[in-house]
Amino acid sequence: MSGQMDSRVTEVSGRALPMVGDDIDTDRIMPARFLKAVSFDGLEAHVFEDDRRAARDRGATHPFDDARYQGASVLVTGRNFGCGSSREHAPQGIARWGIRAVVGVSFAEIFFSNATSLGVACVSMAPAEASELARIVERAPETVVTVDLSAQQVRAGAREWAVSMPAAARQALMAGSWDATTMLTADFDAVRATAARLPYITGF
Repeated sequence: MSGQMDSRVTEVSGRALPMVGDDIDTDRIMPARFLKAVSFDGLEAHVFEDDRRAARDRGATHPFDDARYQGASVLVTGRNFGCGSSREHAPQGIARWGIRAVVGVSFAEIFFSNATSLGVACVSMAPAEASELARIVERAPETVVTVDLSAQQVRAGAREWAVSMPAAARQALMAGSWDATTMLTADFDAVRATAARLPYITGF
């Protein structure tokens, strides 16, 4: 099929949203009552819903409600992000909100796998450096943050830091092979030919 969208992810650049803290679990990212959704449509409205409500109740503003961070494409966080249950709704909600890369100290394994399978780059950096990046964004929300998978760097203004990502996931993002649907439809004539040979498809 021609005209396929390029699904390669080599660099994500944009404003960032600081979500400071360690062990932020999927129950907080996407509360359990939203798991009954048949599709993932609309989940972006419920990211950190309970935390956001709690912040409003005490007269504070949650980062996901802060006007300074609206439209951000990079999330900056701490250690063990996405721990807890394996719900795919958590990375789905984050991705649908507009986050295309997460910069943290470390990630829960299942969250990492679910996120990268959506094309969301999750890169790790040293704790002190992640804290420094969060402070830069908090002080100057207009700062453009670039996650460069090719160079394995994160850049913010004049600062840059080395980041890491498991090689297989990084290569899949850069090659575009994270997107199973695009890979399937890239040669759909072969899919049709295979389907035509299957008796349980053509024999009824």
